[in-house]
Amino acid sequence: MNISILGCGWYGQALAKALITAGHTVKGSTTSPQKLEALAADGIDPYLVSFLQGNEQYDDAFFTCDVLFICIPPKSRGGEGPEFIYKIQGIIKAIKKHGVKNVVFISSTGVYADVNAEVDELSDPQPNTEAGRILLEAEDLFRAESTFKTTIIRFAGLIGPDRDPSRFFAGKKDIANGNAPVNLIHLDDCIGLSMAILTRQAFGYLFNGCSPDHPSRSAFYTVASIRSGLEAPEFLDELKEWKVVRSVNVEAILGYRYKVKIG
Repeated sequence: MNISILGCGWYGQALAKALITAGHTVKGSTTSPQKLEALAADGIDPYLVSFLQGNEQYDDAFFTCDVLFICIPPKSRGGEGPEFIYKIQGIIKAIKKHGVKNVVFISSTGVYADVNAEVDELSDPQPNTEAGRILLEAEDLFRAESTFKTTIIRFAGLIGPDRDPSRFFAGKKDIANGNAPVNLIHLDDCIGLSMAILTRQAFGYLFNGCSPDHPSRSAFYTVASIRSGLEAPEFLDELKEWKVVRSVNVEAILGYRYKVKIG
């Protein structure tokens, strides 16, 4: 297939390399001219693409594809809410203009609040963070479109190469909510899920991308710190707000089994 990846960051570039290895043709975008050469070195056909208000630019050829992956998380800490939605509206306009039929939008399990319960794709998200609210609004924009099919992947916390989880808490003391379960996914499974969607042509669905393993924060981050040769953190023995992210669709629709055990 001819696949375009809008946003070749940590996940997007790894996905591109996996797709190329599998025999697909991949176009990848960046907003940084300095990164074009690095994308090309990985066998990715590089494009400079921006949907920033006042600085919109893209080559029509980028949207000539069988599948478009959109991997551009909102910079919520920088107050990007309205600007992110503006970008998504521009992307949707380009999708419709160029007749793209299949889209995969990368969202986050952050759309689910900590409701002290298990949540899955049938749960009402009720986000209680700015990033969660922005992403759910973006999801709704894609769901409202009928001229193309969008699959939404809500990834849990991302770990893997260059994302050592021990960096968050190593050496810290009296960390709250030590007994809360973690919701994480390894990069290998992010790629595995994405490839399964392409193999099954599973467009128009919602998938929670989260490992079925949910050790406590205390257990997981203590082991991660020790493995990295860092000082173990100390958590408070308590359980406050939490959630466990499950999926009713990953195995039923994709038949996918997770490769990397968490913990």
